[in-house]
Order: sequence, then structure tokens, then C-alpha cells
Amino acid sequence: MSQRPAALTRPDGTPVRVLVVDDEPDLAEVVTGALRYEGWEVRSAATARAAVAEALGFRPDAVVLDIMLPDRDGLSVLRELRAAQPHVCVLFLTARDTVEDRIAGITAGGDDYVTKPFALAELVARVRGLLRRAGMTRERAASALLTVGDLEMDEDAHEVTRAGEPVELSPTEFQLLRCLMRNPRRVLSKAQLLDLVWSYDFGGQAHVVELYISYLRRKIDAGREPMIHTVRGAGYLLKPVPR
Repeated sequence: MSQRPAALTRPDGTPVRVLVVDDEPDLAEVVTGALRYEGWEVRSAATARAAVAEALGFRPDAVVLDIMLPDRDGLSVLRELRAAQPHVCVLFLTARDTVEDRIAGITAGGDDYVTKPFALAELVARVRGLLRRAGMTRERAASALLTVGDLEMDEDAHEVTRAGEPVELSPTEFQLLRCLMRNPRRVLSKAQLLDLVWSYDFGGQAHVVELYISYLRRKIDAGREPMIHTVRGAGYLLKPVPR
């Protein structure tokens, strides 16, 4: 397993803030989930107007911005963002990949440019790189131990226990549980889990997630009060059992 990158935070130790602006709900959802997986605070907007309003209150450190929005283009949004917050990092998303488009985005003040379709890992790495270069963040060593209630995971040793009892998991089960444990009390959709665990393109086989959730439940929740919950029509979440 590759080493988990150091956690990236603001200089004061609070979570990095990222605003995702895209009018494709499924795409916005998986991008938001991938960025939250980094431990960051993430909000989203589907229109230029909503993006500007959200940014004014949220004050993001970085913006993932689609160039083609339903009410106006992302280049005009960027100009408004820069006027209010000159040092915000901006990563453009676009379906167009001509030299002219790239020049237009960078000339308008964009810091980087990713063409659809893209790999989520690459997008996250690009955002991390922008934040580092801007000197807006600091790194701290990522803890290898995740704890949610009486459930513990040692990411380095690949060991899981619940109430002190070892739980044997396959590599895929381990990766799925890790996603849930890094996002306690947060609903993760099937699309998000497919991309984070299996790296499938959007619209992958949702039944794979259902199958592995059932495997996890047998091992994590069997004979105990359940921690893994289904939110109908939304996805799954992990939360500690009330004491």
C-alpha cells in the first residue's frame, strides 16, 4: 500500500476550505467526496451566482471551477472571486482542451487546468500542489490510527478491532471501511465509494458497493449494535454506537 500523504491544513491547524463549482450533480458529488476524504471542509455550488455568494461567506482557500456554467462562464466567476479574495487558488475544470482554452483560463487568472474526464487522484493532487505553492497551508503527520466509537483501524498495520476484538478483512473491505471511518457521520454515496475504492468511472456498478457493504456488516456489526447505516436514496454512513 502506498504511504498516506501528510495531512494538509491551514496554518492555524483548521481544515483547508475548498469550493466545488459544477452544474453536473454526480460529478460535483464525487469531487466533493474525494476532497472531504482529505479531511478538508468542502462546499459546492451549481451556478455562477451561487458560487460567488457561497465564496463570500465561506472564504475558500481553493476553488475547483467548471468553465461552462448554466448562467455564465467560469472566467467571469474567477474575476469576481479574485476581486474579493486575491490569493484564492483556482483549478479550472473543462471539457475543452484546445491551446486557446488553456491560454484563456490561465490568462484570466486560473492557477491550473484539468480536462474532463479526469482521475480524482490527479485532481486532488493538483489542488494539494496549488495550496502548497501558494504557502497557504502546513503539513502535519497523518495518524495511522482511525477511531470511531469502539471501532479502531491501524492503517499501517492493516489491523481492525471492534471493542478490542480483531476483525479480519479482505483488502477491498479494508479500503471501503477506511473510507467510512475517515468520514464518520457523513453520508457517502455509492458513486463516491465506487470512485474512492474501485476507481470506477461515474456510473459504475452500484451493486458492487452494496455487496461489500453487506460483507462489512457481517464482520463489523454481527452480534452487535450496528454502526454501518443505509440512508435511503443517499448512501451509507458510519457512526459510533451511543453509550
